[in-house]
Amino acid sequence: MTDARPRHIPVLGPEAVGLLAPHDGGVYVDGTFGAGGYTRLILEAADTRVIAIDRDRSAIAGGFDLVQSTGGRLTLVEDRFSNLAEVCEAQGRAAVDGVVIDIGVSSMQVDQAERGFSFRLDGPLDMRMGGDGPTAADVVARASEADLANIIYIFGEEKYSRHVARAIIAARKDAPITTTRALADIVAKVVFSKPGEIHPATRTFQALRIFVNEELDELYRALAAAERVLKPGGRLAVVSFHSLEDRIVKTFLAERSRTGGGSRHLPELAQAASSFTVLTKRPVTAGDAEVAANPRARSAKLRGAERTAAPAHRPDDLPGWPTLDGVMRARR
Repeated sequence: MTDARPRHIPVLGPEAVGLLAPHDGGVYVDGTFGAGGYTRLILEAADTRVIAIDRDRSAIAGGFDLVQSTGGRLTLVEDRFSNLAEVCEAQGRAAVDGVVIDIGVSSMQVDQAERGFSFRLDGPLDMRMGGDGPTAADVVARASEADLANIIYIFGEEKYSRHVARAIIAARKDAPITTTRALADIVAKVVFSKPGEIHPATRTFQALRIFVNEELDELYRALAAAERVLKPGGRLAVVSFHSLEDRIVKTFLAERSRTGGGSRHLPELAQAASSFTVLTKRPVTAGDAEVAANPRARSAKLRGAERTAAPAHRPDDLPGWPTLDGVMRARR
């Protein structure tokens, strides 16, 4: 049986899979299966096996044909990619040869109005990648003005975050904000853009999507999980789409690949042995042809590293930014 769905071309797919260097008998993890683009490339590159993870049930359901057409070399798991170490263990794979992660919302999700990711398509203000937890509408309805401003500033890098938060609080007193268009219209009244610039609501929608799905927390945990499951010589490839994500990946790899011990100020503090060797001194970006075919690729950055034989480092503490549970529990 063959997979009859249109072939999905992942952003920087050949470059990411090239960094993984798939080989016969290797086991690889696609932490963000989506439409299966990276998984297909890994399965085609050699006689490999892939454990593919996605928290979106529709993505998992859409991959069943690929499971059949590849003779059982693909295992699909509905879960968060931050749990990839536990997923691998449950599959009897305590160590793997490569991990690829494509951070952020997929084009399939954006193109479905009912998912509520895009201000260009009117739909319910949902934004959840999975089917559980609070929606963006819940956050907009319950978060305090201070929390909304912090969320929009930290996760959306919106300099007018206080204006947006104030406008949301005022609007929700008159009527619940339940659709993407309603929220976009509210933001557009206080954030202005010139012709040719991004839509005024872009950063606010990004912030809410990241916050609702705890995307940056997930990324921190997934990188640490990949460090634990990769064999010596195993490869990690991460594709990110905005500066917040890329900064986390860059910092993680820089800290894990640092050599030498202590410092001249605290020479007695021994530094943990480097657990990765960075393969991309500068991030790999999309060429003109790929950007022309897929404008989303314009902001993509690929970073890769190879696991050493050193023990995994202690997982980093999460930054002290607003948490979904904290904001939803707080009294307005």
